[in-house]
Amino acid sequence: MRTVLILCMIFSLGLVSGRSQGQTVSPEKSPIDSYVEEAFVSNLVLQQKNVSLDKALLALQTARSLFLPSVAFQMNYQTADGGRQIPLPLGDLLNGTYATLNQLTGTQAFPQLENQSITFLPKNFYDAKVRTTVPVINADLIYNKKISEQQIVLHEYEVETYKRELVKNVKSAYYTYLNALNAIGIYQSSLGLAQEGKRVNEKLLESGKGLPAYILRANSEIASVQAQLTQAKQQAENARLYFNSLLNRNADLAVDTAFDTDAELARVSVQVNGAIAAGEREELKSLRQVIGLNETVVKMNQSFWIPKLSGFLDLGTQAENWKYNKESRYYLAGLQFDIPVFAGNNNRRKISQSRLDLKNAQLNLEQVKQQLSLSSSVALNNLRSAWETYRSSTVQLDAAESYQRLIERGFRAGSNTYIETVDARNQLTAARMALTINKYNVLTAAAALERETASFNLNK
Repeated sequence: MRTVLILCMIFSLGLVSGRSQGQTVSPEKSPIDSYVEEAFVSNLVLQQKNVSLDKALLALQTARSLFLPSVAFQMNYQTADGGRQIPLPLGDLLNGTYATLNQLTGTQAFPQLENQSITFLPKNFYDAKVRTTVPVINADLIYNKKISEQQIVLHEYEVETYKRELVKNVKSAYYTYLNALNAIGIYQSSLGLAQEGKRVNEKLLESGKGLPAYILRANSEIASVQAQLTQAKQQAENARLYFNSLLNRNADLAVDTAFDTDAELARVSVQVNGAIAAGEREELKSLRQVIGLNETVVKMNQSFWIPKLSGFLDLGTQAENWKYNKESRYYLAGLQFDIPVFAGNNNRRKISQSRLDLKNAQLNLEQVKQQLSLSSSVALNNLRSAWETYRSSTVQLDAAESYQRLIERGFRAGSNTYIETVDARNQLTAARMALTINKYNVLTAAAALERETASFNLNK
């Protein structure tokens, strides 16, 4: 038995050391991180943004395919009767000569001919061919491909921009729901204190030391707290519905509330006294991409003078009365050259317009830079203000709890009135509500600052 125990201990130590050397236990994700990942997959607006990105990718594939040869089968059929004709007087021109030749040779080797007429319009005529065309020189195709590539990047930035906004909305909605749940707990606690106060007053009245008015006031206080509790429950239900709608989930699904609020507040406290650590906003990346796109448009319009050259090859057959033989088959190859000479200065106007669009995009970038810098500073100030308000509310709650205990003790000793106990309980409830509200106001302000500084890692 002793040998077996020793072997088991050695085996267990080996497992522990192997696990410590070869494996690391990843920290458990908080519910809010899991919900953000779920929103990235299921949010309807984000799915629409991804559809636009997919369309841009297909547009790029289309632009690339324009460089390849295109093959098409074409067939024409036409028939006519009448119309203009070309007379051919073959009999008048050759019959006399043929007659003389027949007399000289003593034969009929040269028959008499009839005059002919050829119509302009073909009768029962078909032309079937396979046409292959290929661009050789075409600057527009090159610039259109580059524009499509730039538009894809623009759509990617648009998706990332909405992702950041979605992160802020999900976090704010989650904090609102937690705030509403805490409010329910506070009102339930307040309702318990009010009911306990009523019970005490009933005992005092039975012993001849209380007043009937205190019972009425206790009933009024209980009814008031019950109304507040009902309203808090309704607000929590509305917050849950909105949160589930953001994630495109069933409205009846429960929300995981196992969130360490104190740990998150400790993390936020570091940001309060720190400087703004702004990341590169996708809005600025998008505007720079727009500038690059407009520069490409300017270059494309400036290249109007570059000639276009394309080639074609036809392999087909044409004949009357649906004949198909070696005489009807044909091929036709050629080149098409196109160079602009004069277009009423329209090309120059396009260049001027595209340059103005480029200038407007550059000015827009500078304006948005200023706006985003201002919004980041405002978000940091809001976080600092919310933090100071939260710290103040903790002090107020400590004071309200101490005051309520003293008044409650004095009421039981007969030195304080019941009205004072009601006032103390109201102050305690208000202080608890203020602390809860201010606590989640800090987290909401931190989410807003995270959005303004683009500090959330979208790729984690």
